[in-house]
Amino acid sequence: MGGMALAVELDQVTVDQSLRVEEMDAASWDAQAHLFDDVCQEQLDVFASERWPAMQLDRLNFYAGDRLVAGCLVMHRTAPMGLGGLAVCKWGPILLDNSLPSALADYQAVVDWLKHEYAVKRRLMLSILPRAVPVEPNPAFEYLRESGFKKGAGLPFPNRYFVNVDLSDDEMRASFNQKWRKHLRNSEKNEMRFEHVGPDKMSEFNALYEEMTARKQFPDYSAYDSLNHLMDNIDPSIRPEIFMVYHEQEAVAGAIVFVGGDTAVYLYGATNDKALPMQAGYFMHWEIMRWLGTQPRVKWYDLGGTDGFLGLHQFKKGMAGKAGAITTVPPVMNYAHWFVPRLVGETLFLIRDVKANAMRWVNSFRKKGPND
Repeated sequence: MGGMALAVELDQVTVDQSLRVEEMDAASWDAQAHLFDDVCQEQLDVFASERWPAMQLDRLNFYAGDRLVAGCLVMHRTAPMGLGGLAVCKWGPILLDNSLPSALADYQAVVDWLKHEYAVKRRLMLSILPRAVPVEPNPAFEYLRESGFKKGAGLPFPNRYFVNVDLSDDEMRASFNQKWRKHLRNSEKNEMRFEHVGPDKMSEFNALYEEMTARKQFPDYSAYDSLNHLMDNIDPSIRPEIFMVYHEQEAVAGAIVFVGGDTAVYLYGATNDKALPMQAGYFMHWEIMRWLGTQPRVKWYDLGGTDGFLGLHQFKKGMAGKAGAITTVPPVMNYAHWFVPRLVGETLFLIRDVKANAMRWVNSFRKKGPND
């Protein structure tokens, strides 16, 4: 039998035999992505293939009988000499309909299938990063923990801020904390103009973003370098929305927002040096919230995190307000059925984390902070 065949876990991986799995090509996968309540850019082929080009991608639809219930984009890579490897699912699996009574059971069935396919049959370490949601405890994280997944690395600043946009304008406004409402009222006196614009305005947003990063000199850990590829190549049904704020004829602020499923995600924001005294950020986000409130599927506006900047925490906390939520992004959850894949996978993650922490330490000596 030998060490190669020793199972790390003694639990049996059970799979729902009624679950039917269909592999999709890249174009078909992205074209249908808008159907899923849990859709996010990390689960799109056009984003993942550009962001992690060394990984192979599987795009999987899951059916209960003839009913499509979920999908999952899995990135995987095998180590040399067959010594295990990694399979990674970021912010998935994605459910078609979160409102169904069977939603949690559907998620659990898909996770069980992924364990059997990638951890048992393919001998890879399976890593799932559950998506942050506006409720705690996070049901996906709880099921992964209960089914034998082990905690991996978490974010250094895991807080995530959610605004409830499934409200009337008056209800949303009443939810903000008092100071946030005051800043919003002041911003509305500055004769700014809000516009929802098309992809032809990407160059205008890029100019704002590049001017802002050059001015503030804070470290950018985002995927901004892949944004233009995403906007140029994504299926139109799921292309992120662009919002701009103008004062007179000058662009002073802009935002890129992923609007799909039941949660919109604030991806990128940019301002020039005139935005702060006019409090353009308050005006822009308020108008984005009002626009999201007209979208029938969208219930939440995910503002992202803060990277530890106190000013951003105060801004986003005030915006989430009484009707919103502040929750945490769960840590990555790892499952390896065999010893060698666990050893290889944990070693690869350790190397990645050491490099990332070293870069953060170096950047800590630079001028940083979007509010400095």
